[in-house]
Amino acid sequence: MLYSRRIIFVQYLLEDVALVPTRLNKITMQAQRDLYLLLSRFILFYELVDELDTFLNHFPVFPNAFLVGGPADIFVIELADQLQKLKVEPVLLHYFSHMKVLQGLELRMTTSTRLKACLYSFTSPGGPMYPTRTVRHAAWQALDLLFPVGRYPRHLISLFFRLLYPWYWPSSCWNFIISCISAVLHSLLRFIFSSWENLWRPKNHQP
Repeated sequence: MLYSRRIIFVQYLLEDVALVPTRLNKITMQAQRDLYLLLSRFILFYELVDELDTFLNHFPVFPNAFLVGGPADIFVIELADQLQKLKVEPVLLHYFSHMKVLQGLELRMTTSTRLKACLYSFTSPGGPMYPTRTVRHAAWQALDLLFPVGRYPRHLISLFFRLLYPWYWPSSCWNFIISCISAVLHSLLRFIFSSWENLWRPKNHQP
């Protein structure tokens, strides 16, 4: 119930205030900026990504825009800051699952590097983020999707640093074995079911 109310409230702020100039202009310029910064942090969480292009086109003018960049840069900076404050696994996974909407945004090099560093901080176990294995995999997927260039060197560097911490070896080996067994079992089951269907399909069509 609380989540539904928050969705309605954020949707109201976005669609009935931020994207309506006649209402938006009734509040001060600083309030407009604060509103857009707030919405930048929660648009992905409340699944309002369909309005992202319109949202960026209505972005107010920021006095430090010549330093940080345009609307897309400010949006991504706020999003990265929000991600680094999160510790709850389902929330992080929800954010990472919507990262594909950032593809195609024209960002400054500094903003792009900031987002890349933010995602990379979730790809390794331990501090400062202490992400779970599921979060690490989701962060890798988002990182590889948004920054495909340098994908394999990143994984090699990550593997090298993992080798420097022997206490992670048992869990890594165990997870690798479990993943291999799971993949083999799924392939075997698909093969069995496929063979079973092919075996019985002619009989089912007989009059």
